[in-house]
Amino acid sequence: MAMSFIWTGMVAISLLCGLATGRGPAVASAAMEGAASAVELCFHMAGVLCLWMGVMEIMRRAGLIELLSRLLRPLLRRLYPAFAGDQKVMDSISANLSANLLGLGNAATPLGIQAAQLMSRRTPGVASDALCMLVVCNTASIQLIPTTVASVRMAAGSAAPFDILPAVWLASGISVAVGMTAAKLCALLWPDPLRRPLRGVS
Repeated sequence: MAMSFIWTGMVAISLLCGLATGRGPAVASAAMEGAASAVELCFHMAGVLCLWMGVMEIMRRAGLIELLSRLLRPLLRRLYPAFAGDQKVMDSISANLSANLLGLGNAATPLGIQAAQLMSRRTPGVASDALCMLVVCNTASIQLIPTTVASVRMAAGSAAPFDILPAVWLASGISVAVGMTAAKLCALLWPDPLRRPLRGVS
């Protein structure tokens, strides 16, 4: 809801500034060009995302996602010790992490929400340390293949959309390390699992 107000305010201010400076036609032309570019970008991204979503579905049916989940399970048990024995939660977290590794944020988001809903059953209405860690890891995720960013670069005319891989690996690795360290430090300072209320959660 807040983003709706922000974007509406930005559009209204832009229109008012354009009219006040006598550049109304230029603002209208830019708005039309931006709308056309947005539609074109969506089509470019849809093709790439459909490709990788299909790859992920093939991996799931071939059992590779389950294999990846098993490989990640020892690490995830250390990150989420309170849910190490909950198979549904661990499977949801593993699937979320797998989607993030492939750069499929659109697929990772519902999986992360599912994991968060399962976690919140133990502490309804509050965010436990494990849930905070899930949010941190999902937001600052390590991406092995930045699919979404590469599709945007390809739509913008980049000849080598995946040449950003080293920078993406470095930046995402640092962000995850910093986020996890901050989450662990906060957990030490406030060890109570009911320490942070979540507004709007019933």
